[in-house]
Amino acid sequence: MRIEIWSDVVCPWCYIGKRRLERALAAFPHPVEVVYRSFELDPSAPTVPTETVAEALGRKYGGGPDAGRQLVDRVEAVAAEEGLLFRHHQSLRVSTVDAHRLLHLALETGGPGLQGQLKEALLAAYFVQTENVADHETLRRLATEVGLDGDRVAEVLAGDEFTDAVEADIRQAAAFGATGVPFFVIDRKYGVSGAQPTEVFTEVIERAWADAHPQLDMVGATDDACGPDGCAL
Repeated sequence: MRIEIWSDVVCPWCYIGKRRLERALAAFPHPVEVVYRSFELDPSAPTVPTETVAEALGRKYGGGPDAGRQLVDRVEAVAAEEGLLFRHHQSLRVSTVDAHRLLHLALETGGPGLQGQLKEALLAAYFVQTENVADHETLRRLATEVGLDGDRVAEVLAGDEFTDAVEADIRQAAAFGATGVPFFVIDRKYGVSGAQPTEVFTEVIERAWADAHPQLDMVGATDDACGPDGCAL
């Protein structure tokens, strides 16, 4: 089974949804491959920050920084219920395209496992350590700490490699009908929008597994058959 997750590294609900899915997968007895896909919540965000997320929210939705802080308070409370101690009031409004390009590099070079480690590192850096995930030095450090080759990371950051892959992910999200993230796709058959409760993820992955591994309905059970221990005569 494969689960593809469209998300952004500056999306608080994406981090919350990640934890809820992980809880469902921890209790699931079958192997599941998780792949992260790119989605930019704010393509116009700068690489050099000029405001915090709270300030940006207050400007976008009205009410100024105080209103923005109230929005942040609400999501921080939900995150805390999942064991995530956000410092989102200090998070900066920044571009994430380079972070997404490195996630594609991680997937290409180390597979879903390495990509997942980098995704977690980026989310923690942004929401817990309140680091600038558009800064190339920060991105290089985070990527090399999880095992990516430093020279290769620097090469990607210096150019535009994987930009086409990021854009392709965004187009695919639109084709699926996703208007926001997180957006989860299981075996390209089931879609889950938003940071749903763990129980919802449990239900959908069990259904997807059952669809992919159907069991026969046995009719007319009998002892008139041969098995590994011989035949009943």
